[in-house]
Amino acid sequence: MTDTVAKPATSEAPPPEAPQGNLALAKAALWLIRGRTLIVLVVLVIIFSAISSEYLTQSNLILMTKHVAINAILAIGVTFVILTGGIDLSVGSIAGLASMIAGGLLFSGLDVGAGTIFFSVAVVIVIGILVGAAVGTLNGVLITRFRVAPFIATLGMLYVARGAAQLLSNGGTFPDLSGTPARGNEGFNFIGVDSILGIPVAVWIMVVVAAAAIVVTTRTPFGRRVFAVGGNERAAVLSGIRVNRVKIAVYVISGACAALAGLLLTSELGAAYPDTATTYELNAIAAAVLGGTALSGGRGTIIGTVMGAFVIGFLSDGLVLVGVSTFWQSVVKGAVIIFAVITEQAQQRLQTGLAKRAA
Repeated sequence: MTDTVAKPATSEAPPPEAPQGNLALAKAALWLIRGRTLIVLVVLVIIFSAISSEYLTQSNLILMTKHVAINAILAIGVTFVILTGGIDLSVGSIAGLASMIAGGLLFSGLDVGAGTIFFSVAVVIVIGILVGAAVGTLNGVLITRFRVAPFIATLGMLYVARGAAQLLSNGGTFPDLSGTPARGNEGFNFIGVDSILGIPVAVWIMVVVAAAAIVVTTRTPFGRRVFAVGGNERAAVLSGIRVNRVKIAVYVISGACAALAGLLLTSELGAAYPDTATTYELNAIAAAVLGGTALSGGRGTIIGTVMGAFVIGFLSDGLVLVGVSTFWQSVVKGAVIIFAVITEQAQQRLQTGLAKRAA
């Protein structure tokens, strides 16, 4: 009889833990990426201040912030759309259409056959914003009811709205929007030119729009639904969220913000022309993504978007101030957009990796 020796029980060795140094490095990298917008903004201010002594003057800062306000309002509207996983390429054209409608009502009035009606400035502004909201509604319906991809639907609307803006004046310009006392339509320059307490009215409007958007996204059921739709649309449907209504609503918000931005730009220029806000949609999307809004949806903040708008605006005005040609300005803006997308994807990968390690 042979003796048998029992083999010691074996168990699988636990997987090696990630070195603490690598984990700390990953957390530090994530922290830097999350704060990238503020870091880039500070770097831009330092660089342009060193190149030009006029960059940080009070008058130039006010002017740059005024320019930022228009892009920020556009970007805030686009952020709502991107949070749901969509995209809106039509905001620049919607701004142009609202500009031409407001310009036409102020300059030529509304012909009703028996005569011409001239509306007050307040009514014209409301009409312009309602037009933007209506175009946004059409975008939402195309995407939800007819199942058109957001990229295609809004790209088509980009051309439709721009063409409609050109048709309103046969490609011409409404040159003088100051109004007359007899028509009761004076004061349109208030929102784009005038200041309150030394700060342009456009900046105050940006602050109000941003504050309202922050409250909506962080303190209301609708805001939570927007994030839910972008995070996991199927789960949102199963939880009882009316996804199509949420999607239509965010495109309405985007269209209204685009129209408001177009009105501000028109008021600043004192005239309306069909090409108002051309390519502004790219600046708005870049501001949202640079501010941390994920193109896949479900993640982002309004504060980040506004910061992204400041980066885009301060960069553009800085390049103009130091005499960089318009061709190189386009190159730099394109590089910023690519940088924004790359860093957003890097943030997503780092967050996913750290979440897996924590689990």
